[in-house]
Amino acid sequence: MSDQAKIYNTIIIGSGPAGLTAALYAARADLRPLVIAGLNPGGQLMQTTEVENFPGFINGIMGPELMDNMIKQSERFGAEIRQENVQAADFTKQPFKVVTEKGEYSAKTVVIATGADANWLDLPNEQRLRGKGVSACATCDGFFFKGKDVAVIGGGDSAMEEANFLTKFANTVTIVHRRDEFRASRIMLKRARDNAKIKFVSNVTVEDVLGDSRVTGLRVKHNATGQVTDLPVQGVFLAIGHTPNAKLFAAAGVATDAKGYIEVSNTTQTNLPGVFVAGDVRDSRYRQAVSAAGMGCMAALDVEKYLADKD
Repeated sequence: MSDQAKIYNTIIIGSGPAGLTAALYAARADLRPLVIAGLNPGGQLMQTTEVENFPGFINGIMGPELMDNMIKQSERFGAEIRQENVQAADFTKQPFKVVTEKGEYSAKTVVIATGADANWLDLPNEQRLRGKGVSACATCDGFFFKGKDVAVIGGGDSAMEEANFLTKFANTVTIVHRRDEFRASRIMLKRARDNAKIKFVSNVTVEDVLGDSRVTGLRVKHNATGQVTDLPVQGVFLAIGHTPNAKLFAAAGVATDAKGYIEVSNTTQTNLPGVFVAGDVRDSRYRQAVSAAGMGCMAALDVEKYLADKD
């Protein structure tokens, strides 16, 4: 039987911690899952340097090494991994159809684990210095900025929350915002203003991140006066939101919330029976590798129960 004619028990879309944990559990349950991993398997941790908050690694582990281990572990138990990008999906009838640039695959169930991408400013040096002082996750990387001066870019609740969190480690935290007024709730803004370690620079446009091998500053331009100022910081945290990778599935009938995250009706079950979800594509709050992995485990167990009940 050709790959395209085969009907898989489950297709897992995505290869970050959620997708690969789902693959591991599904494979161990002898479901022989197909993982459509994308052209660059491993998710966002492939672009992370040292991971120190994933359980079991006393001295930390490099992000790419962790993901490579998860890939090999799931393959060891029989998961089939294909480096292809999903282009369309049809969930209107069984078996479900998933289309990539290389063909069409069929499955009794699907697990969506496509994650969410941090929003970036597209500054000249932003991506070059990513992992070298530029981050989009304070809870992931804040520990590395003990005693340093950092900036948080954003004006919503996330920016205030990240700034307050960073004061546990940083010497000073400067919140940089493009407007004079903030979108953050009153209580979150007050909490930030009451923190002696937090300063505010508002009504400015961020021009660029400064530094050669590491971040040394942040260049901003005042919107009213045009004055350009370089803020001496060793870390820059973007807190301007995330975009869940869910549009393709919303087009296929999967329900999403106002922010575009996939909704669940019961545990990891979406509004469509047999279509499950795990990880950051449904999680706008925690966004951690370990929480994504936990949801991947839950999704695989839900798939196993769904198939058993159906049989």
